Order: sequence, then C-alpha cells, then structure tokens
Amino acid sequence: MTPTLVREHLSPAGPTLRVDLGARARDWSEIQERMLVPLYEAVYERLEVGAGTRLLGLGCGSGLALLMAASRGAALTGVEALAPERLALARQRLAPEAWGTRARGGIRLVDGSPADAADAETPAYNLVTAFEPIGCLAGDSEGLGELLSAATPLAERGAPVVLVGWGPPERCATASVLRVATRLADPLRPAGSWRPALRDDLEEVAQRAGLRPDGSGRVACPFGYAGVDSALKGLLSTGLFDAAISATDQAQVDKEVTEALHPHRRADGTVWMPNVFRYLIARVP
Repeated sequence: MTPTLVREHLSPAGPTLRVDLGARARDWSEIQERMLVPLYEAVYERLEVGAGTRLLGLGCGSGLALLMAASRGAALTGVEALAPERLALARQRLAPEAWGTRARGGIRLVDGSPADAADAETPAYNLVTAFEPIGCLAGDSEGLGELLSAATPLAERGAPVVLVGWGPPERCATASVLRVATRLADPLRPAGSWRPALRDDLEEVAQRAGLRPDGSGRVACPFGYAGVDSALKGLLSTGLFDAAISATDQAQVDKEVTEALHPHRRADGTVWMPNVFRYLIARVP
C-alpha cells in the first residue's frame, strides 16, 4: 500500500498548511471534478471536438475533461504544474487499459508549464482549454494570464481558447458557502480569499493575453453530493478554503462550512446547490 503523503505547503495567503495532498486529490477526482461535466460537454459540442481536434488542456488536474475529449477521438496534451497528485490520477484514468480504448491521436500528460509541452514533432494545437474557473479567488486571473501567454504560441492561428468563470453570485448557490472562506480569512482577504465574480473577468483576461473574444455561453452546473460529509470533502478539495484554514484552523472551517451547507440539504440527506458557470471562446490572433 502506498503510504499517505502529508506535506506542508504555502496557502495562497502565505502561512503554511499541513495537507494530505493525496487524499485531497482523490476527493477532487472522486467527488468535485464531475460537477463541471455539463460545462465540458457544452464546450465540446459547440466546438465540434472530434478526431481532427488537437487539444491542449491547461491545468488538466485529474483528467476528466481530457477523458471526455479522448472519447470523442481528440488528440490530447494535458498540462498540470500545481497539483502533481491530481496529475498522477490522470495518468491512471487515461491509461488505455483503464477505459478500454485509445484517443486516435494519442494522449500526453506533462508535469509542468505549457512550455514544457512544446515539441517540434507535435503539430500546432487547434484548441486550448482552461477549464479551472476564475472569478472566485483574488488574483486568479493573473495566474490564468501567465498560462495563456505560455500556451498560445503553441496553437495555430485562429484556434479557439476556452476560458471559464463562475457565474454571478445570485445564480450560484455555492456562493453562500464560499463566503465562509472570506469571513474566516478576513485579515488575509487581499491575498487569496473568495470574491464574487465580475461580469467582464473573462474578457479582460483574454484581452490582456492578446486573444480576440469570439462568443460565450452559460451552463448550469449544479453541485450535488450524497451528503454533507461528501460536500465538505469536495469543496475543501478545491483549495478555496486554504486561506481560511490558515487564519483559523481545520476544525473551525469544517464546522462553519457544514453549517453553511444545511440550507442546501434535502429531505433525503443529499446536498444540492444550483450554479451557473460562464465560458468564453477567444481566438489566437
């Protein structure tokens, strides 16, 4: 049995957290990642992802979005620099023996930046996706901008680049739970706590990266969980509560997030939070 990895790492707010990164990655891949499946499906359908697609997935995590593109026959390169534990799960998930078929163009997973995915033998990508939603943490758009600056030189002219953001708070029931992170981490708020999404977040990122906006859409992505414990694990796996944990402690965050989830608990014990996410299609000049 592989020993549990417990590592100290810097939260977005600065103080050191002690986190079981392996367990967090499993919670992400088993509970939270699937919440954005309707978004992946909508984007792939709109852009007609298929056998002719050469996709570069930024921040690919544990690989569910890549798996869905592979099932359509796309050739894939996934890049993940911040969560090697998630990437290890992606390697397991995308192994041919794990899902019984192969992407026609092959699958490549890279631990590093988009620059590390550069390969003279690989044709230019005709689709770039950045499915990690922005508009939730202060400063998250800057990190996305850096990724795009490194990725767009690898894409062909006119290739679509897909950016994703949280919808307006009034359309996202999960916003009421995420506000717990803001309140608990208040002294550290400028450094990385939750903030409400702004209308033009995606367009501003695209324009700063030199991309040309070319359409957008909204997709309903409800967060549904088997129970409060499952919801707590899933939400904490996002890392959005790390600043709050640094400012208080794990027990306090667990308690207050659990309390915030109660209005969303249904009679059968499940938790259901309707949300809307927005995507922007921008083009490489």
